[in-house]
Amino acid sequence: MIFALILMTVTGFTGLIYLLDVLYFAKKRIKGQKESIIIEYSKSFFPVLLAVFVIRSFIVEPFKIPSGSMMPTLVAGDFIAVNKFSYGVRFPVINTVLIPNGMPERGDVVVFHYPRDTSIDYIKRVVGLPGDKIKYENKKLFINDKLVPHVFEKNYEYMMNDNYRVPAKEFSETLGEVSHSILIHNVEGESGSFVVPEGNYFVMGDNRDNSSDSRVWGFVSEDLLVGKAFIIWLNLSEPSRIGDTIK
Repeated sequence: MIFALILMTVTGFTGLIYLLDVLYFAKKRIKGQKESIIIEYSKSFFPVLLAVFVIRSFIVEPFKIPSGSMMPTLVAGDFIAVNKFSYGVRFPVINTVLIPNGMPERGDVVVFHYPRDTSIDYIKRVVGLPGDKIKYENKKLFINDKLVPHVFEKNYEYMMNDNYRVPAKEFSETLGEVSHSILIHNVEGESGSFVVPEGNYFVMGDNRDNSSDSRVWGFVSEDLLVGKAFIIWLNLSEPSRIGDTIK
């Protein structure tokens, strides 16, 4: 959000200088007189800044995955692309919907502003929709009193903080139309029962026992949504992940 504000400010400033030069300064310059440095740089950078601003604000935005809370779907070091108009075209920074265009569906992997600090972006999977009753207990997920089954796939192991290996089990799970993988550890995890308010969503990490999510800090309101993650476009440590779709 801070970067978006800076980008919008710089784009607006250079655009204003560009416009003032076209409407006023250019007419006052003596033939052969050089432009000032501010005008020269503004005219050079404004088209580039405007293109970046429009693409990043309304079409697609890149994000880097900082932690393992969405493993095995996403791993730390993944660079992902987020569709900015999946849930409506939004005004930059204040995130107000300008043009409605659908809402999150169960199973979507979404980026949103963290409810407790909106300057931070989080990524999780949508589990509960408005009005849903969610229960997570003894590693089992219930939606509206119905068990969401998960099927064991294989043993899984990953590094934690580059210091030690963490054993887990990988299961397949289906939420709505989305089949995906989750990790479950042999440790006590977050549990509880929740009713999702209107205009809000219940989200969880795929790494169920190593994720700070709606079980800890509550629901995600519609006005905090950024977009839907859809592809991994870069991973320097694991190039084979490049091009993988996110589901």
